[in-house]
Amino acid sequence: MKVSCLQENLNKGLSIVGRAASPRSTLPILSHVLLETDRGRLRLSATNLEIGVNCWIGARVEEEGAIAIPARTLIDLVSAFPPDQVDMEAVVRTMTLNLHCGRSEANIKGMDAVEFPPVPVPEGEGGITLNPDLLRTAIAQVAFAAATDEARPILTGVLVRFEGSKMTMAAADGYRLSVRTAVLPDPVYEPFSVIVPARALQELGRISGDEKEAITATVTPDHNRILFELTDIVLASQLIPGNFPDYEQIIPKDLGIHVVVNTSDLSKACRTAQIFAREGSNIIQLHVHPGTELEPGRLVVSATSAETGDDVSALDASIEGEPVDIAFNVRYLIDVLSIIETPQVVLDVASASRPGVFRPLGNNEFIYVVMPMHLGR
Repeated sequence: MKVSCLQENLNKGLSIVGRAASPRSTLPILSHVLLETDRGRLRLSATNLEIGVNCWIGARVEEEGAIAIPARTLIDLVSAFPPDQVDMEAVVRTMTLNLHCGRSEANIKGMDAVEFPPVPVPEGEGGITLNPDLLRTAIAQVAFAAATDEARPILTGVLVRFEGSKMTMAAADGYRLSVRTAVLPDPVYEPFSVIVPARALQELGRISGDEKEAITATVTPDHNRILFELTDIVLASQLIPGNFPDYEQIIPKDLGIHVVVNTSDLSKACRTAQIFAREGSNIIQLHVHPGTELEPGRLVVSATSAETGDDVSALDASIEGEPVDIAFNVRYLIDVLSIIETPQVVLDVASASRPGVFRPLGNNEFIYVVMPMHLGR
């Protein structure tokens, strides 16, 4: 293999695929990036067997070929190169990649490309068309709520359901639930659901940051993988087998207390309270005080720590219903407030022992349910 490309393009391509490489795998090849010529371009591939990413960059190909190179070494080296042309030549006899850029020259020991697991690409037409901006927003509003504990693998994934002209994403970790719906550019004929690892969707959100064209999602015929096709990138992810819990049963229906408060103000109050809450299981309390004819309603955010002290923040709020004091894990509130884009947020509750429901004011496409915490008396 003998190719030349711009340092800027190679550096960007490596940043796209690099995080799919697995530095701690028992299989050494999974810590490598595959460099392979492909119809006049250079294809970069990396995989940890759960997630795989292909990225194509423009290159001048003098000799076809392929070689697998340690990802960390190659990424660090290319990022240190000057913004110039990078000339690369694979020496098959020694399984070494020689790189020239400006006045710099390096040789990296690699592995035979035949050992590299294939990263699939879409075959033929078809697939579901997704708006990139809408998809990124949906991922940001849902994937964070998935479990990180592998004890229940199904909860480490995000349920993605396609039905008619609607896509629904849902994630839950046993303490909270996040659900986002979105309108599809083109309807699907047969409704179906898949469970995609949250890590894969978060990676898709990251690498699609500059994408302007529609993203195409395709489920492989064996229903083991989903492929997301971008302009010069394909992300492939294993699907999680099993049945996702019926999340609609978790969403409370009879909510008599309705609070509308400024999103930014509540976020700041929660971050301040977290300074004290982190010493005591991250517990904060929300004290709901309905207004009167003479004064507006108030939402009071408080946290107490026996070691460090306490904090109280009072916020003006529009409140319907009875007074209530309810405790939450402050991290779960900060997470959701950071991704709500409307100036005001709605909190609906029934009682101190029932889940709270957060949603953007005037937007019914996103809902977030969080379980209350019980205070020891």
